[in-house]
Amino acid sequence: MSGGATAASKPRKREDAPRPAGDKRDRILRAAVKVFARKGFYASRVSEIARAAGVADGTIYLYFKSKDELLTSLFEDRMVRLLERMRAAAAAHPRGPDRLRAVLELQLGLLAEERDLAEVITVNLRQSTRFLKQFATRRFAEYLDLMATMVADGQRAGEFRADLSPRVVARALFGALDGVAMTWALGNGDPESLRRASAQVAELFLRGLVSPGTSSA
Repeated sequence: MSGGATAASKPRKREDAPRPAGDKRDRILRAAVKVFARKGFYASRVSEIARAAGVADGTIYLYFKSKDELLTSLFEDRMVRLLERMRAAAAAHPRGPDRLRAVLELQLGLLAEERDLAEVITVNLRQSTRFLKQFATRRFAEYLDLMATMVADGQRAGEFRADLSPRVVARALFGALDGVAMTWALGNGDPESLRRASAQVAELFLRGLVSPGTSSA
């Protein structure tokens, strides 16, 4: 063939381009969310997750040693993303009450559009013995540190009561958000109801946290 491109020399189509290695791992994690939410952690099989991700069963074990590790990795992966968003939201608000309100509403707001993820994080994680033993993971510690730091910063600025332990407040906030998210995920899952709940949780905590004379609005 003269002057024409051979099949081998034709430009590769966009859909044929090789995907980055991380993309396959992310597909597995997204598939795991759907399978865990539908069947529960114990009833889910690795083969089902592989099928949902469009990969061979053995491919799962190239990225994760076990189903428990897959669940733990899912938590850590989502926590990394949440922490990035939380830091950005905190940096956008100079006042302590505004900062804390934005971060609290952000957390439940992110889950409002991902009911399956909310169910996996609040229900399925508790079914993993390995996760429960390692609950104080580095990512969870980072989360508590960030929340406690925001409270401590507000205390130094005179915006929050000084008689409260920042770490206790951080854990109480996590417990409240976790409980609200679990109830929502197991209920009707209306995104708007979760957003309303996030605003109410923020208001509840801020009324007890702010110093006299400091506005929570």
